[in-house]
Order: sequence, then structure tokens, then C-alpha cells
Amino acid sequence: MQTLPLRRLALATILPLAVWAAWPSTARAGDGHDHGDGAKEPAAAALPRFTATSEAFELVGVIDGKQLTLYLDHAPTNAPVKGAQLSLNIGGAQLAAKAQGDGEFTATLAQEPKPGVTPVTATITAGNESDLLAGEIDIHADEHADTHVDRSWKFWAAWGVGAAVVLGGLAALRKRMRRGNRFGETA
Repeated sequence: MQTLPLRRLALATILPLAVWAAWPSTARAGDGHDHGDGAKEPAAAALPRFTATSEAFELVGVIDGKQLTLYLDHAPTNAPVKGAQLSLNIGGAQLAAKAQGDGEFTATLAQEPKPGVTPVTATITAGNESDLLAGEIDIHADEHADTHVDRSWKFWAAWGVGAAVVLGGLAALRKRMRRGNRFGETA
């Protein structure tokens, strides 16, 4: 039986090991799962929000805990509404919104909204125009927890089998090299 020279045997063992080690992992991170340098603040898109529109106005509300920030624009031009008054009804509770600038308002909720759908109506008065807008806040339970990648036994078993194959190949190479040196074989 003709045997491979030691250099070929070493290359045949090391090359697959190098390819296996360099092969990209099959696990992929989903949205919001990048583990970059340092802690990152949650994106504003993660905050619950709602919209209510009509032909004249567009209202966007962003909820951060009990704090509600509202943006009111003219629907055709998307320009902020100047000098408007805004009152809200969220889930049956009346709220007065305070103007913070052109087209920007704030209000404080009595409590943080609970998961589910909550109706929102807004009464807007701006100059000679007035309108009633309707929308809804749709808050879901923490969906992020359901998307976590589970490192099941299959994941660890695959890595264990791979490590066993590599270690077995290295042990066979070592044994081959020792046997070759004992009998005066050279590569």
C-alpha cells in the first residue's frame, strides 16, 4: 500500500481545518441584533406611534412611556400647522395638548398604554379650519423576545462533531509523523 508523503498528509489535514475555521457561521443576526462597539440607544422607530389623517391635516403621535409628542402638518404640503389648537381623546380619556412650536405639541398620559389597540380622536382648530381626525394606537407585547436565536443542542452538537473531526485529523497526523520518524522516513 502506497502512503502519502508527510507534507501531503499535513496539507490534507490543515487545509480542510483552515477552510472550516474561515467558513462563515450559518447564524445570522436579525434586525436590532448587531453587537457593534459599545451600547447603542434604542432607535426612535422602536417607540409606539400612531397616525391620524384627513384631507387637510396629518397628525403623528410618538409615545415614550407616559410622554406623548405630536406633530401636526398640512396634509397637501407636509408643512407644520402654525397657531393650531389640539385636543385628544385616547381610549376615552381627554387630553389637552400643549403647543411647543409650529406643528409640535406635547401631552402627558395618565398611564403608559397597555398592549392592544386603543382608539384616538383628535380635534384640530387652526384659523378658520377645524377637523376631527381618527386613528389608533396598536401596541404589541414584546416581540423582540420571540426573535432571539436559540442555541439548541443541535448547534453545539455540530460544533462538537467539527471539533472532533479536526482533533482526530491532527492526532492521526501526529501519529503518522512519529511513526515516520521512527523508521527513518522523510517527507
